[in-house]
Order: sequence, then structure tokens, then C-alpha cells
Amino acid sequence: MSEFAYPAELPIEPLAKPPLATVSVPGSKSITNRALVLAALGSRTAATVLTGVLQSEDTEVMVECLRRLGFRVTTDWPRSRIVVGRSGSDRMIPASEADLFVGNSGTSVRFLAAMLGLGQGRFRLDGIPRMRERPIQDLLDALAQLGVKSTSERGTGCPPVVIESEGWHGNHVAVRGDVSSQFLSALLLAAPFEGKPIEIETTGSLVSEPYVAMSVRMVEQWGGVVRRTTARHGYLVEGFVSAPPAEYAIEPDASSASYFAALPAIVGGTIILNDLPQPGTALQGDVEFLSVLERMGCDVVWSDRAVTIRGGSLRGVDVDMNAISDTVMTLAVVALFAEGPTTIRNVAHIRHKETDRIAAVATELRKLGAEVEDRDDGLTIHPRPLTGCAVDTYNDHRMAMSLALVGLKVPGVVIRNPGCVAKTYPGYWQDLQKLRENA
Repeated sequence: MSEFAYPAELPIEPLAKPPLATVSVPGSKSITNRALVLAALGSRTAATVLTGVLQSEDTEVMVECLRRLGFRVTTDWPRSRIVVGRSGSDRMIPASEADLFVGNSGTSVRFLAAMLGLGQGRFRLDGIPRMRERPIQDLLDALAQLGVKSTSERGTGCPPVVIESEGWHGNHVAVRGDVSSQFLSALLLAAPFEGKPIEIETTGSLVSEPYVAMSVRMVEQWGGVVRRTTARHGYLVEGFVSAPPAEYAIEPDASSASYFAALPAIVGGTIILNDLPQPGTALQGDVEFLSVLERMGCDVVWSDRAVTIRGGSLRGVDVDMNAISDTVMTLAVVALFAEGPTTIRNVAHIRHKETDRIAAVATELRKLGAEVEDRDDGLTIHPRPLTGCAVDTYNDHRMAMSLALVGLKVPGVVIRNPGCVAKTYPGYWQDLQKLRENA
């Protein structure tokens, strides 16, 4: 899929001097995949042009799945542009059967499962071995409440998943929110297209709330009406009051931006991130990672079109990262260079991501020389003198991108399986190299 060639191992050389550079990161994976679902389901009304889209394994998986379901998806990757429409069929899901491969894309398998419930037919979702360990039973239980026969083929509560549906039936559904917010997001993205009001209730606690807020705001941008109910984390989805957008722009990826934002904290210097929306206006909660860097001692200055991060004297922090959990690995690496310990709390759910991220981070930081206490819901990092070594990435893009930052300061760091970054940021290593060349 990618134009980039990745070696089995990639040595990371320390920067010769602190950087002074401007960086533009690619579009948000989370927004791109949500927009693809909304554009596909909304294509019975009109086609939508998506701009600023991310080309990566996760988004290409979603595009291919939509094509196999009978949607017309035209990609222009060099221009970061996709047109989503349909040819002929007025069915909510044009196909009546499909066998879909989702790789290791959590958003794809969960969003597709909910939208396929709106269709008529039999559909199967499967992925790589790690996908067969990632939970989806809570969403399947919710779909059962709506009359959708959805089963974990192996009885594990994980993919492969088979969806047999004749549409949603009923107007109320409850779903757990303590393992993944994607279950709730999947229902919110599909519900407006059901044709009648749907009340969605979340049971228990809700992790990664900003991603749910992103889903709600995007449904509203597509013309949908979503109201909060008196239930905790409850929503009433009432359908549409306007047509879908003819064109929709994707924000730069705030999670990907966190690696470059962390650079000045680790090696000093100044990084300017282009076009990253400010907290309060951004769809992505991960822009709040910059507030954590500010607490640690960095200087962060926002403007209309950019944010500037300057390094400073770093101090450890104690922070609840439930809302910005995709940046846990980035902060864990920054913590290696701070004065005093850093404690990361309330992120037990990241054990169910591309890998068990709490265990993986603890293992790799210890290899480098750090003292790490890991708990069920987080970890504490005590800075110690570091020694470069080969580190494992667990086929997890965020492990690779964050651990590489250590090597920009500490000699001898080698990233194993650097190609796993293709999941969300295929050009990451090239962008790091450009920064080095412009430093």
C-alpha cells in the first residue's frame, strides 16, 4: 500500500543540535474513518468530497471495505482527497453479503459492525491475529438489542464477527463504555440513518470521552440532531435536518502531532505545528496533550494557524490521561527526561489496543534504563540514566513513533519493525529526517 520501504530495524541518530522547524502532520485517522462512514451512509442523498484525508493502513482498509459493500469510493491520495458516493442501489448497504478484512483497525471493525446492522444480508469481519484478540462483544450485545444477529464466530467476544441483519429494530439500546468508546461512537454514527429516533444509553464508566464528542459533532456536521438525555452519557439521535456536506475537511492528526510537540521537551529547540486546531475548537481531544507539556515546563503559544512549542526545564507530573490516552506513550517518553517522577493514571483500557500498551511501555522503558512501576490502570516513570538499545514495537505504530524520540537524545536506540507506522503515519520516518535536515 505504501510508497515507503521499511527496514527490519532502524537506528535512530541523536540530533546534532536543538531543532527550529515547522512541521505539517497528515490528516486525522479518527476523523477520516468517521467521515468515510458518514459519507457512505449519507450517499443516498448526495456524494461527499473529503479533503485532507489520511492515507494509511487503517484508512485504506476502510476504503476497501466500503468498496466491497458496493459504495463508490474514488481516492486521490496524492491530493489527500476522496469522493464517496454510490451507483444505482438505494439500499442503505448496497451489498447483501461481503467478507471484509479490517487488518488491525479498531475503528474499522467497530464502525462497520454497527453500520452493517442497518443493512440487509450477511457480512463477515476479520483481521490480523491481534484483531482476533481485540474485544467487540459489548457492541455485539448492543446490536442484539436492536434485533441484529451478530456473533463472535469463535465465541471469544472478539473477531471474526458475523453480522446477519434486516435493519435495526427498536428505539433504545444500552452499551458499555468502559472498554472502548468506539462501541458508543459506532452506534452514534449509524443511528441517524435508521430513520427514527434512537436513544443510546451508556452503562458504567466511559473511557476516551473526547472521541465520543468527536462522533457527536461530526454527526451534527452531517446535518444530524443529537441531544443529551438525563441518563449519564445518554444520547437521543433524532435523524437529519439538512443534507450531508458536499465537501468536508479533515483536521491534521493531533495524536501524530504529539510526537513532534514532544521534541522540544526532550531535546530543546522550537517546533511550529501547522494548522492544528486549538483546544475548544478542535474535534480531537488529543490537542490537550500540549497542555500537559505546558505543565511540565514547555512554552506553548497558539495562533490562528499554528502552535509553537519551545523546550524548557522539565518536571514530572501526575496526570489522568483517560481522555487523551493515545498520547500515553508520548508522555511516557517525555517523562524519561524530566526532573522527578511522572504518574499516568486511569488508562486501563489501553491494554486492549494494538498491544497491551501499559505492559509494552513499561518493558521497553526498563530496557532503556528507566525505573517503571506499572499498575492495572497506568504507570509511574522514574527518570534514570539511559542507555540506547534495540527496542520492540509490538507491531504498534504508537510504540514505534514514541520510542524513536528517545533516540533523538540518547545514542544507540534501534527501532525494530519500524514499518508498523504505516497503520496511521506511513511517512513518519521521512518527516523525522526532514526535521533533522532542517535543524
